[in-house]
Amino acid sequence: MSEEPLPYPAPSGASCDGQHCVTCSDEAVRVTVLRLLADGMADVETELGTERISVALVPAAVGDTVLVHAGEAIATVEE
Repeated sequence: MSEEPLPYPAPSGASCDGQHCVTCSDEAVRVTVLRLLADGMADVETELGTERISVALVPAAVGDTVLVHAGEAIATVEE
């Protein structure tokens, strides 16, 4: 990874629009943690049912709401 700082302001087209990922155009989704599993995984409740995601990057607990992108919890959400 380069030690050089990113240019400011960011180059045109490099910023997110607030709703979608700039890399893949996917949205992050709010889900509720149902069970914590081994190896940083968790079962979560989504609008479509139960899914398994990684919570390795966030300090998630059962009952927490987390923001998930591409199967990875990227933030806990304060309600």
